[in-house]
Amino acid sequence: MTVDRSDELVEWYAEDNPDGAQLLDDVEAWFRRFICVTDDGDLALLAVWTVHTHLVTELRTTPRLQLDSTVPESGKTTVLDHLYRLCWRAILVASPPSPALIPRLLDQEIRTVEIDEVDRVLRPDGPATPDLLSIINSGYRLGATRPALVPVKGGGWEAKEMSTFGPVVLSGNAPNLPDDTRSRIIRILLMPDYGNVTEDSDWELIEDEAQRLHDRIAAFADAVRELVAGLAVELPDGCVRRAKEKWRPLKRVAVAAGGDWPAVVDSLIKRGLAEDQAERDAGLRALPPGMVLLADLRKVWPDRDDLVPTGELINLLVQHNPDYWGPSSPYGKSITPTRLGKLLTQAAKVTSQRPGGRGPRGYLRKQLTPVWERLRLQSSDTPPGAPGYLGEPGAEMHRDNRDNQLHRVEPGAPPKPIPPPIITGPGRCTECGFHIQTQGHRDDCSAGAA
Repeated sequence: MTVDRSDELVEWYAEDNPDGAQLLDDVEAWFRRFICVTDDGDLALLAVWTVHTHLVTELRTTPRLQLDSTVPESGKTTVLDHLYRLCWRAILVASPPSPALIPRLLDQEIRTVEIDEVDRVLRPDGPATPDLLSIINSGYRLGATRPALVPVKGGGWEAKEMSTFGPVVLSGNAPNLPDDTRSRIIRILLMPDYGNVTEDSDWELIEDEAQRLHDRIAAFADAVRELVAGLAVELPDGCVRRAKEKWRPLKRVAVAAGGDWPAVVDSLIKRGLAEDQAERDAGLRALPPGMVLLADLRKVWPDRDDLVPTGELINLLVQHNPDYWGPSSPYGKSITPTRLGKLLTQAAKVTSQRPGGRGPRGYLRKQLTPVWERLRLQSSDTPPGAPGYLGEPGAEMHRDNRDNQLHRVEPGAPPKPIPPPIITGPGRCTECGFHIQTQGHRDDCSAGAA
């Protein structure tokens, strides 16, 4: 049984290493100076993720970081520049890499790989995309390898397993990534700095300052390297399996740093879990046909416990969700008994029955009830594809977004100016958000005029 000793570690570590929390505060403040995000918590996320790259061997898993934006010139290149200087042994891949390049880099030593323009590099029809995605997907866990042929002395070739493990940053404008890759990703959405509230990243002026911050991160990582390895930490409810592999390394870094950072990362985890659930509820993540079938069967199942013939279930499915199961479905025809049987066998290991060997084949409620309960599928009259269709968590959030018409853009309408956010933090004016020492005050700021 694993015992969570994170609270003890925070107290013990703080006695001899009081600067862990201050370091993360300073890294967050550094990103805040130069980067404009849609959610202020993403700055804390950038800070913890940056520090974790120096400890990935001990942390054993490393979530992929996605820098996303809906429009160009939102600061993705700026973030890559800062990560390049602060992360562990970063390398920027600015052109489409060959599938052999990344494993050859990582086989020599762990590197932080930054891949720019992933909307082009990983386009679905790209010839190298499947191989690159397999490297990105496998390399989030320590020990992942990829077989490759390497030349040997004498002109021959031999097979060698090359490491694919290492931190990865994926930067691009709304890239079309498959679900198995997205499940390994923590996404940060950037926005243009229309209000000029961030500083210009003039590397001639800030290069030395960035190097000093990098050196502090490296020193902190060396100090806590043994402590974070295998450290048991408490995670919010629901952070299990793949989500646990994504978030636990960041929580371990936060616990080692101490201060408010464990609570900060917990809030980031809860936000991430809520976003994932809300996307599933809203149908933004494509569900496999077997999952759709189980959900729809839960909706249409007759209120009785005896055998329901397959033909009756098909009629109910077509009436309930004609676009998916009827003649106009993407499959090109209505669902057949054979296809229904194959889907249920694949999704739930359930096969049709014929009690007594006579009459039509069909299914019993008791065959599917354990599966429905395990998947938390509802039997209410929620329409297919509506928020909350496959479960309640996160559904209310998407109803609010729908009702408030968030992100709606009228065709042909000029873009409305986005008011600059008021950024808060140490050394910043509470009215205009400017960093007083380096930026002064905004022209219309009453505090600056006082």
